[in-house]
Amino acid sequence: MTTETRVLSGRYRVDDLIGRGGMASVYRGYDQTLGRTVAIKILKADLAGDAAFRTRFRLEAQAASRMAHPTIVRVFDAGEDAETGIDGVERPVPYIVMELVHGRLLKDVIAQGDVPTDDALRYVDGILEALEYSHRAGVVHRDIKPGNVMITDSGRVKVMDFGIARAVSDSSSTVAETTAIVGTAAYFSPEQAKGESVDARADLYSTGVVLYELLTGRPPFRGDTPVAVAYQHVSEAPLPPSEIVESIPRALDAIVLRALAKDPFQRPQDAASFREALDETADGQAPTKRQMSALSNELYGPNPRQAAETARSLRQLSTDTTMRRTQAGPPVAWIWAGVSVLAVLLVAVLIWVMQIQPNNDVPTTSLTVPNVVDMSYDRAAETLTEQQLTTARVNESDEKVAAGNVVSTVPEAGTSVAAGQKITVYVSTGPDTATVPTLQGINENEARSALEAASLSIGSIRRQNDPALAEGTVISSSIETGTAVAKGTTVNLVIASGQVVIVDYTGYTLEAAQRELESYEKQLTVRRQDDPGCPAASPPTVATQSLAPGEVPVHSEITLTVCSGS
Repeated sequence: MTTETRVLSGRYRVDDLIGRGGMASVYRGYDQTLGRTVAIKILKADLAGDAAFRTRFRLEAQAASRMAHPTIVRVFDAGEDAETGIDGVERPVPYIVMELVHGRLLKDVIAQGDVPTDDALRYVDGILEALEYSHRAGVVHRDIKPGNVMITDSGRVKVMDFGIARAVSDSSSTVAETTAIVGTAAYFSPEQAKGESVDARADLYSTGVVLYELLTGRPPFRGDTPVAVAYQHVSEAPLPPSEIVESIPRALDAIVLRALAKDPFQRPQDAASFREALDETADGQAPTKRQMSALSNELYGPNPRQAAETARSLRQLSTDTTMRRTQAGPPVAWIWAGVSVLAVLLVAVLIWVMQIQPNNDVPTTSLTVPNVVDMSYDRAAETLTEQQLTTARVNESDEKVAAGNVVSTVPEAGTSVAAGQKITVYVSTGPDTATVPTLQGINENEARSALEAASLSIGSIRRQNDPALAEGTVISSSIETGTAVAKGTTVNLVIASGQVVIVDYTGYTLEAAQRELESYEKQLTVRRQDDPGCPAASPPTVATQSLAPGEVPVHSEITLTVCSGS
């Protein structure tokens, strides 16, 4: 029994299924008019039954088709076919025809385990590059998530489904309904969760969520229901990534928290600014824990207006009483109670201060903390002692400040303090270092494990022909074995391809061909075969060869046929 090949609109042949999502199935296909392989996304029947949605979907797909950029999956066409169900009723079949990308979804990359920080930043930079282009074109994606990002076999980033999220969200009345269609609420911006209008900064928030998940292996907010997650996007503060994975640079904490700000005006204002901030992490000094705490208070600090807004948002989101909080944070009622208690205390303190008579007999001395950053600790302690201040030393690792020098002080320089106050001095122990392990002669997977165990990152991998080594064997590394480097340093590898290149030896003398094929550069095994069907030549000359010119596996056997007839 044969299955009839399905062809959409008399042009696009539908082949095997290659993916299935919440709103569509994706098939490998073939454009019979232009003679090229494509990907065909066919919308699910529940969406296809909405005439208003089909119109919006077609218009958004047409808008997306006008975008041509290396980081965006091209949309070639959008159309509508029809099919007759088993009940005999004819139903519309909306579809879009896209570029077929060979690679993996970013969500599958994340699911496989830890993603090196360098790779995470490269993937997010690719997403932001696509958004930078689309936002200039006036197109907001609205559904940035790992399931909508492809990583090609060559490592390039490709973002897909531009415009589709808008068509879906415009036809959905509630957050729960939109979530069911578009996908998980884990990547929603707060304004999307509240059903408000969105702009390009919503895409940047979602990209911040993707960066958070790449760095930590989990999204910032999790819950039992989409509404529970949406609640957290509106009202909860995420943990800094470095509190989940200690090896993450604190400089990235500041960028991630800024991208996840509830207020769009506190986020990066465009994709270019986000990219620049990521680039600067390689050169800028990491913020201290105290600075991170100040940033968290700035972005997520509770205030009555925010509390009221949160309560209003929750009433709009759902009447679901099964939501469970997954992040620590006070209920709205507690916030108002705290504000009330604080107001009473402030009034009481104010009355008490007004009733106290000043005592002019008590001398007061106000000092200013001097700037001792980058001084040696001994010199800094001497300077502070001369200012009638005491010191307490705390060591911390810092890649930018030389070992033994001061990173920062608490209180910081310029602060007014009383004589005798203790100044905490944070002193650099230098960067944490690691030793490059022996990599030559082991296979690629073993090299990856060795670098990971040494707290180093694998960089680029270049394949090189070597006749003596099996495929995947490490030939060399960009940093010599035994070298001490900072933890997280990237090490590039040269790996054996498992191939050697041969040419067409037809017409060569047998001796010359055999000499070259058995040389150190080829190391192939040569077999001679006589052919009495053609006249012999003197000296014997190669008539044919068993392996075609080009790359062949190392240590292959090749048969050279020589004419031996009269």
